Amino acid sequence: MGGLFDLEALETDIAEYEHQMLEPTFWDDSSAAQEIINQLNDLKSVYGTFNELAESQEELEMMFELMKEDPESGFEEELEERLLAFETALNSYELTMLLNGPNDKNNAILEIHPGAGGTESQDWGSLLYRMYTRWAEQKGYTVELLDYQAGDEAGIKSVTMLIKGLNAYGNLRSERGVHRLVRISPFDSAGRRHTSFCSIDVMPEISHDNTDIEVSPDDIRVDTYRASGAGGQHVNKTSSAIRITHIPTGIAVQSQAQRSQFQNRDTAMGMLKAKLFQLQEEEREKELAEIRGEQKEIGWGSQIRSYVFHPYSMIKDHRTNHETGNVQAVMDGDLDPFIDAYLKMNIDAEEK
Repeated sequence: MGGLFDLEALETDIAEYEHQMLEPTFWDDSSAAQEIINQLNDLKSVYGTFNELAESQEELEMMFELMKEDPESGFEEELEERLLAFETALNSYELTMLLNGPNDKNNAILEIHPGAGGTESQDWGSLLYRMYTRWAEQKGYTVELLDYQAGDEAGIKSVTMLIKGLNAYGNLRSERGVHRLVRISPFDSAGRRHTSFCSIDVMPEISHDNTDIEVSPDDIRVDTYRASGAGGQHVNKTSSAIRITHIPTGIAVQSQAQRSQFQNRDTAMGMLKAKLFQLQEEEREKELAEIRGEQKEIGWGSQIRSYVFHPYSMIKDHRTNHETGNVQAVMDGDLDPFIDAYLKMNIDAEEK
């Protein structure tokens, strides 16, 4: 395991970051300094978890030897429980280590866009918003609301959130696509069954000094407007919200969560860079798919996951075939089994 996870490289990187923090000019650029601190903390977390697993392995080996020497020691039941916990922790750590894409370790920008269907779809969007917020909190991630458009009667018209933490994008990229809900609508007085759709978009947060993504001032249009919805006392009092439209592609982003127009503009530019980066990646994937002769359709009919609340309870991912009948647990943020299944599917595909 030590060789597989390259502990020496981890130790070298940690030492390098700690050396940088001792430099007299370290805090001259507070933003860059905080980024280094965050990266150091992430590396220490990975390194610390490995050492904890190694210690657990040694303890389990000792318990096993004691049990062999004295079968009546009563260790067997405890050993089985600890072995199961160790296996779960090891599998989770292995998946974390395999998130080695160029942006997997980045923070994630997640957008929720309800489809056609009015209040029903907008309410489905709010349920997904709650689900991803709960999941992020359980992972120890920080959630920042970048833009929130409330629904006319209930739910949301759209939400953009920044989820900050190690491997946030690597985990959440599996959620990108159309999510389908089947249930008895609480908004239908006749109690009929409805099908609703929401599109989830996930992008890595791109640093502002990323030289690969260039945005010319001549290519954007910036509009200001009064913020609405969640946001505190400053909402609707000043035109602090920002919408940036990238004219060549038609991509539009908006931010209203910050107090000042300057902060919202900065946030919106970061979102625009992330979308342009994603567009580049999609074009690259499309070219590779054409070379391989693959056909990949993206549309409302190509949902990645179905959530069925009625006439039975089941959530099924159509890419991995992973499913569960514990609907409430998933809606409360228990997404890791779906994420893990997706990561394992991609790993198996790469090995083939």
